[in-house]
Amino acid sequence: MELTHASTVPDILRRSAARVPDRVALHFADRHWTYRELDDAVTRAAGWLLARGLRPGDRVAALGRNSDTYLILFLACGRAGLVHVPVNYNATQDELRYFTSQSGSSLLLHDTEYAPAAAALAPLPAADLAELHAAASAGPVPVLEVQVRDTDLVQLLYTSGTTAAPKGAMMTHRALLHEYLSAVVALDLTERDRPLHALPLYHSGQLHVFLLPYLLLGAENHLLAAPDPAELLARLERHRLTSFFAPPTVWTAIAAHPDFAAAGLGALAKAYYGASIMPAPVLARLREALPGTGFYNAFGQSEVGPLTTVLRPEEHVERPHSAGRPVLFVEVKVVDEAGAEVGPDQVGEVLYRSPQLCTGYWDKPEESAAAFEGDWFHSGDLVRRDAAGYLYVVDRLKDVINTGGVLVASREVEDVLYAHPAVAEAAVIGTPHPRWIEAVTAVVVLREPVGAAELIAWVRERLPAYKTPKAVHFAPALPKNASGKLLKRELRERLTGSAAGWQD
Repeated sequence: MELTHASTVPDILRRSAARVPDRVALHFADRHWTYRELDDAVTRAAGWLLARGLRPGDRVAALGRNSDTYLILFLACGRAGLVHVPVNYNATQDELRYFTSQSGSSLLLHDTEYAPAAAALAPLPAADLAELHAAASAGPVPVLEVQVRDTDLVQLLYTSGTTAAPKGAMMTHRALLHEYLSAVVALDLTERDRPLHALPLYHSGQLHVFLLPYLLLGAENHLLAAPDPAELLARLERHRLTSFFAPPTVWTAIAAHPDFAAAGLGALAKAYYGASIMPAPVLARLREALPGTGFYNAFGQSEVGPLTTVLRPEEHVERPHSAGRPVLFVEVKVVDEAGAEVGPDQVGEVLYRSPQLCTGYWDKPEESAAAFEGDWFHSGDLVRRDAAGYLYVVDRLKDVINTGGVLVASREVEDVLYAHPAVAEAAVIGTPHPRWIEAVTAVVVLREPVGAAELIAWVRERLPAYKTPKAVHFAPALPKNASGKLLKRELRERLTGSAAGWQD
């Protein structure tokens, strides 16, 4: 067999197991795994997968909620030379069929509750994750006759598909290992941290920015099945956990929970947010309530592993609304519509160049070529960069509203709405309008009663008239995916053609 000194994703666990074999690597439910136990379980699981006739390069779809078994499956795929295909467990049957067929998956591993959905995909072979867990938990540790290179694919990381059919970003071992080191350095992760992981592991942020880098370091990790605010607060307090990541929607729910004020969160040293834009008023309330906690804004997207920029705690003082500066292995430039680089404080699309990047989109050559035009990855995010190199996210290109020929960033209007004491959540979108092309339209979740006219007046006092919502709609909740990302596409679909409540 040809010798190679390449490093793969599962190698980080093997090295931690050699360094701190008896340290607890993972707590989940009533189970815990030391680093040696977890590493052996991954090797057994890899052998189990290969014994089913899978060969290096085959794709394995994963449909399950957070668990120790889900993590073992991902690492086992990497160790066996297979390609892990994480699937949103809230996917419809048609979406599930799309993920498995578009990826060409050879096997679907699923939680027991998803057995009917898996059966409907026949003739695609499927197995319960409980079978994998049993195989991984006991028995001899096999010697695997598989050679895995760092340039091999380890995951098809599908984009969230908020505006179009999801695309599978092809992630190599090499790309993810670069991203893990970027995360460790930029986010001050250490082996002494006691992190809590609660966001879905099928999502790149939780898995690749936090859980895997912490396994690299040898930290003691706590994993929850779901980010329930009451359970999060209880777990953080009970175990005096020091590190926690959540998207703004979850942080908003935590801050609004009745247990928040009395929760003992004094041990929480590092609070991370990302995956979508944090409303400025919510961040201000959190920082005031947790003065001993350092807040980090982690910004990026799946195709880059996903971490691209970070705003550190000490940088929040002068630039609380910034997404920070590029991490260790990421270069950025900001360009206009013609592709010319813009100057400081000018708005443009942010482009990336990095070893963290995907190698393209699975079986989508045209989309891949467009995304990497000019040898830079085109993100679709509108930003401005100040003279010191800090990025400020203006909006997603698809979320900018063209009202009367003038462009309005939805985030700016959302921040004003979040500052109103009656508003719990807010989303601003453009909806078709016969006069304005698109009308600035707000969808709001209330914490206490207030009328649409009052909210419109609130915005009009603080922003120009053309940025003021023409309509405010009230909803019991905003549509989100399991990672907490707001699904504005669903809001547009619900409100398209609706003229009710226009206030010109």
